[in-house]
Amino acid sequence: MNNEKCCEKKTKRSDAEKKLIINRLNRIEGQVKGIKKMIVEDRYCNDVLIQISAVEKSIKSLANHILENHLYNCVTDNLEKGNTEIIEEIISLFKKSN
Repeated sequence: MNNEKCCEKKTKRSDAEKKLIINRLNRIEGQVKGIKKMIVEDRYCNDVLIQISAVEKSIKSLANHILENHLYNCVTDNLEKGNTEIIEEIISLFKKSN
């Protein structure tokens, strides 16, 4: 699948879903700002690393949420319409994420 075709695709999300994702992104943004502040304040490396780990877990959790919705909605819809190219897209996604 070429990247131009991929970039033309869109995912329709409900307002509630958008709100949930934006809230989680705002929380992650706040965590990252907190880490920047810790660096400015010369906080202990161990404390900074703990916060970085928390951000990584937050991002991974959000990614899993979006992936789950993608599988249940986008992939299912494509398969129901007979578009089996979506399987290659998912395989490629998993290869890139590892």
